[in-house]
Amino acid sequence: MNSADITTVKSILSQPQKIAIIPHRNPDGDAMGSCLALYGFLKAKGHTVFVIAPNDYPKFLKWMPGNDTVINFERENPKAKEIIDGASVIFTLDFNDLSRVGQMEPVLQEAKADFIMIDHHQQPSDYAKVTYSDVTMSSTCEMVYNFIDFLGETDQIDADMATNLYTGIMTDTGSFKYRSTSSKTHRVVAELIDKGADNMEIHREVFDTNSPSRLHLLGVALSNMVILPEYRTAYITLTQEELDQYNFNKGDTEGFVNYGLTLEGIIFALIFIENREEGIIKISLRSVGDFSVNEFAREHFNGGGHTNAAGGRSETSMEETISKFYDILKTYKDKLNP
Repeated sequence: MNSADITTVKSILSQPQKIAIIPHRNPDGDAMGSCLALYGFLKAKGHTVFVIAPNDYPKFLKWMPGNDTVINFERENPKAKEIIDGASVIFTLDFNDLSRVGQMEPVLQEAKADFIMIDHHQQPSDYAKVTYSDVTMSSTCEMVYNFIDFLGETDQIDADMATNLYTGIMTDTGSFKYRSTSSKTHRVVAELIDKGADNMEIHREVFDTNSPSRLHLLGVALSNMVILPEYRTAYITLTQEELDQYNFNKGDTEGFVNYGLTLEGIIFALIFIENREEGIIKISLRSVGDFSVNEFAREHFNGGGHTNAAGGRSETSMEETISKFYDILKTYKDKLNP
């Protein structure tokens, strides 16, 4: 954030505000961690604050401090709309285009509030009064820590805020293994541990609370993996029938795509997941090195994200989607084998 933006934010927050904090649709650990941490910080400053999630999110995030205050837009639609309509400030966290909130989009577009964006994805839109965008950051949670630091108030971060920020940084960095994990990230994490984040317990809550059905579904996913060594690529498919067979719950496929990158020589991994209710194939893309899955997803599958982690979607059948993917992949052989 530049000095003008910091001054603007300080001015806005200098008097009590009605604030809504919004993550993207299908929020992950970074989205919920940043929203709940900011919620705690702003509430302690005397503002009236609500976190409104566009839809539900995985069970392995629902232990987080403040989770019981979150409003689900799909389930509590009239209440959520009333809060947004009455908000004087709306923070949008971990996304940079209003299309990322699904059916909430028209409600946010009509809102009269001042928008403040905090996000680390590429190509931000210009809807916000204050935009804090930095694609080099490990996570939006690290940016929320910086945001509080810009205001000179890191001494106000308590154990609950630290726990939520640590969770988002940990999940969005792949437990601190991705390239975006900087020395500054580790210094922030150290501060959060000092402020009360229990790193071992947080890791256990997120990663060690699997159901048997999720592990069985992982077995199916790995058995479905297709390896294309000539393209240094591996992909997984999961049909609706396979999801139903193992009692799929939101978040159960989190991290499955990364298994492809554990194979020697593979630099591009994808998972194609059928969602019959929405009529789409949801696609998660990961890479290592300089191959940009953000560009790949934006160009071919109506998506985007980061250089090494992105998402997309297809509105055709699984068979047609995979066929299209093969046709596209042929044109990337040189980029995948530089």
